[in-house]
Amino acid sequence: MSKRLIELNNISKSYGSNLVLDELNLYIRENEFLTLLGPSGCGKTTTLRIIGGFENPDTGAVLFDGTDITSLPPNKRRLNTVFQKYALFTHMNIEENIAFGLKISGKTDKYIRDKIEYALRLVGLEGYEKRMPDSLSGGQQQRIAIARAIVNEPQVLLLDEPLGALDLKLRQDMQYELIRLKNELGITFIYVTHDQEEALTMSDTIVVMNQGYIQQIGTPEDIYNEPENAFVADFIGDSNIIDGIMLQDELVMFLGAKFACVDTGFGTNKPVDVVIRPEDVILTPPERGVVRGVVTHLIFKGVHYEMEVQAGGFEWLVHSTTMFPVGAEVGIQVDPFNIQIMNKPESIDEEAVPIEE
Repeated sequence: MSKRLIELNNISKSYGSNLVLDELNLYIRENEFLTLLGPSGCGKTTTLRIIGGFENPDTGAVLFDGTDITSLPPNKRRLNTVFQKYALFTHMNIEENIAFGLKISGKTDKYIRDKIEYALRLVGLEGYEKRMPDSLSGGQQQRIAIARAIVNEPQVLLLDEPLGALDLKLRQDMQYELIRLKNELGITFIYVTHDQEEALTMSDTIVVMNQGYIQQIGTPEDIYNEPENAFVADFIGDSNIIDGIMLQDELVMFLGAKFACVDTGFGTNKPVDVVIRPEDVILTPPERGVVRGVVTHLIFKGVHYEMEVQAGGFEWLVHSTTMFPVGAEVGIQVDPFNIQIMNKPESIDEEAVPIEE
């Protein structure tokens, strides 16, 4: 397993009376693509800016390869940042933009020429050296911003919502480009986004944040299939989140019906959150369902149908390749393995999970 490259130890940060980060602990491994994911105001960009040296924490320490860099300015850190707004110099052509950091570092003209050629080839924009930034599309400008960052050979590349200003098709193309770059360059990527699809598509590790706390850390598969709490389940994709009572191990009751599940260790007759993904809801003839309902809404999504079903006093979201028309009476079943049971949080900002080795 790769070594820890960056460690954040007990990082807190406030702006006036607004506590943005509350004793946050996190580590990032060498060559990892780690994404900080969460809604606006959750603290993800502040975390990135503290790693980059653009903000100082009120308390805590930032370690880079075992060395404390908390007070080190951004230009002394072995990392580069790519922002959403590209931050290209509009009065410079592409060649001059990419060469800017290298010239400051005192590199030779030949070294700079070789690096520019290499970087433009890497981002697929060979021959653009003399173009001006305003003659490029948004996706091309973002590629130049990435090229300018990688020619400095950072050990870490920080990306602050870099695809947010692009249209959907360009954004998807750039997601694959970033994965390719990360694999080719062998550097650590720390990526900030509020877009769940981006996080699931690109990341080795996702850190879900809310209100200055880490809610869950895991692989995309873990985050999606095994959310630690209702916030994560609701934020990552669509979920049906239902109040339930854990009657005993492997048996939960919700919406007036008993469902078999595979979870244990919750005790008896304990209030819980029950999470079921829309694609895991099985629609059946009414008489075969654990609960019965009526289809109230139907949309064709291309790959599947999205339906809303009123059943047991709850509005279920259902994704299925089988279409049931609006007004149809249906039954609902769920495989026990697809019922996720969670403890109800004791407070709204409860930290959900400790960091594991």
